[in-house]
Amino acid sequence: MARAFGIVTSSGTHIKVEGMQDYRPIGAFSFLGRYRAIDFPISNMSNSGIDRIQVYVRRKPRSLAEHLGTGRHYNINSKRGKLQLLFSENNAENNIYNTDIAAFSENLEFIERMREPYVIIAPSYMVYAADYAPLLDAHIESGADITLLYHSVDNAREAFLNCDVLNLNKQKGVESIELNRGSAQKRNVFMDTYIMKKELFIELIRKARKISSMYTLPQIVNASAKDLDIRGIAHRGYFAPLTDFKSYYDANISLINIKTAEGLFSNDWPIYTRTTDSCPTQYFDGANVKNSVISNGCLIEGTVENCVIGRGCEIKPGAVVKNSVILSHTVIGKNAHIENQVVDKWVRVIHENKIIAPENHPGYIRRDDTL
Repeated sequence: MARAFGIVTSSGTHIKVEGMQDYRPIGAFSFLGRYRAIDFPISNMSNSGIDRIQVYVRRKPRSLAEHLGTGRHYNINSKRGKLQLLFSENNAENNIYNTDIAAFSENLEFIERMREPYVIIAPSYMVYAADYAPLLDAHIESGADITLLYHSVDNAREAFLNCDVLNLNKQKGVESIELNRGSAQKRNVFMDTYIMKKELFIELIRKARKISSMYTLPQIVNASAKDLDIRGIAHRGYFAPLTDFKSYYDANISLINIKTAEGLFSNDWPIYTRTTDSCPTQYFDGANVKNSVISNGCLIEGTVENCVIGRGCEIKPGAVVKNSVILSHTVIGKNAHIENQVVDKWVRVIHENKIIAPENHPGYIRRDDTL
């Protein structure tokens, strides 16, 4: 699909995943043991035939840059394709001027150089599978100025509270974009995914900078709703925005269920990631594993139930780990009990600690900690 280039955006300052985001951007978050969150939008673009992709990074770029590398593992055409990391000069976490529009404006020359007439913009902090080729076809055929992707939900009062929602008319025209404030159960959650002509995108960037230094892309699109033909297209399948700590935990745990996972993964739509040459996981006498996703290179001697376990973890004899997301290279020592937790990378729980959080309020153990 050489008619469009791709842009993968970083999360706005209104999105905060407590604890984990102190060490890396959301796009670099480990997801389901072996992936990173950013693998999903880049794989969607690569599978859709988009082989020129810009990735915008705001702060703490090291882990994301290491994971992305040259982009070869995303099956991007090595001759004509390119994965390009672009950085924002203003990378302060809570600075009001640290917006997506500011990042686009600072890198406007790289957008202008793109040869493709259309741009598809997707977030690094939302997990879903989508073929952008038919979406681009539908956009062009409709004659719309902008097409936005949305997902209809019936639990918007208690979930998706850090997301924007679309107000649509009967013809699926977008009347406005607003923050989900939990006022209604049924809402059309905006997936922060846009399709438009490159020239219109550049025009919106310049227009937004003139109106306000704080403007974001959703705000300028919303402000232009009366003047432009903006339409929505519904998404089907699995959708998980990683917009707070609980949503990250819930998304990982939900995909332990095979039927749920089938809405995201399929044989004809691979999700690419950087792989390692680690050996298969070893299960020793006394290991008891139920309903869990276990990554490569682990040593399992204890009990694991309803968990996601990252690469290279060790669960020692007598240890019990339940309803938890354990990131890579973590050691859960003898007779330790971990329940309803997100345990960050390189943690060592070695003192027979019992760490249990309430079921609806998962806890967090910070990276490199020893307990």
